[in-house]
Amino acid sequence: MQAKKPSDSAVESRYLLMPDQANPYGTAFGGVIVAWVDMIASMAAQRHCGKEVVTASIDSISFRQPINVGDHVILKACVNYAGRTSMEVGVRVIREDPYTGKQIIATSAHLTFVALDSDKRPTPVPPIFPETPDEKRRYANAELRVQARKDLLKKIKQQQ
Repeated sequence: MQAKKPSDSAVESRYLLMPDQANPYGTAFGGVIVAWVDMIASMAAQRHCGKEVVTASIDSISFRQPINVGDHVILKACVNYAGRTSMEVGVRVIREDPYTGKQIIATSAHLTFVALDSDKRPTPVPPIFPETPDEKRRYANAELRVQARKDLLKKIKQQQ
């Protein structure tokens, strides 16, 4: 299986935050943002492996800044790391003022997806080959998160 660059899987999407997607204070419901994050992340994972994928976990999500009704919402996703059958996808959610164009990171997230074969069983994915300094940094950070998850699961199993 030939390695792929993170840019091969990158996906970008835009939304307009509407009143029915907001709470009484005029800011985005977290669940709306999570749904958009999961959707764009799954597209990046599919682009990387060329197979059906399922969300294995939302490893982290940080809501840094509110998104207001009428704001443009830009989502950017790409595969940071690929294991044997799973991939970590990073997503950045950017709030953009439609009048000034000013952008600010509103949310960031890391999700893990597993590729499935035609029998709905985990199947190998292509390795990832980070090229740019930013891609290499994201890959190294993803390796740390993968190892931390494995260590945590091991500790939990030992306590049971």
